[in-house]
Amino acid sequence: MFAAFLLLGRYVTTHPEPHGLSAFALALRGHGTAIAWKFTEMGWGYVLGPLYVALIVLAILRPEWRVPALFAVATGLICWGAADAFQHYFARPRRTDWLVRRETAFSYPSSHAAISTGFYFLCGLLALRSRLTGWLRYALFVTLTLITLGIIWSRIELAAHYITDIIGGVMLGLAIILLGTALMEFAGYRLIER
Repeated sequence: MFAAFLLLGRYVTTHPEPHGLSAFALALRGHGTAIAWKFTEMGWGYVLGPLYVALIVLAILRPEWRVPALFAVATGLICWGAADAFQHYFARPRRTDWLVRRETAFSYPSSHAAISTGFYFLCGLLALRSRLTGWLRYALFVTLTLITLGIIWSRIELAAHYITDIIGGVMLGLAIILLGTALMEFAGYRLIER
């Protein structure tokens, strides 16, 4: 996954966005700007910060959730930092046809896609693998997956990123989740006991 992320990053810094993806992005753009902006806000620090704090409190109060809650917070923060570092490494310029607000950070990978995958989607997976009652596990998984997809869609809808930036962000988030999970298992921790 990480190798594919790096290869895509190399490709997008030397080639234009593929025509089919550009046409698809144009078709998605500008049809739900208000709701897209709300989803975009869910990937910013002032929303994520309180969620991270809530999970830390959960980890303190509920020992059975300590490892998965702290893993989710750590993964979200690592995705955030890694996306920022790789944006500077690849230095792909942002789109110029943005809506609502021009963002000046580099474009590849999308930090929103990496964070939403590495935090919201991961929390959904952890809930799905938990001992919560069946309906609650599935409701949390579906809700958090829809939030992840909403954030990803919002970055295309607002013309804040190319689709390849989104793909790269998702791949980076998944690579970090997989690496973190492997390291946790190697260290003898299980994220959720079933």
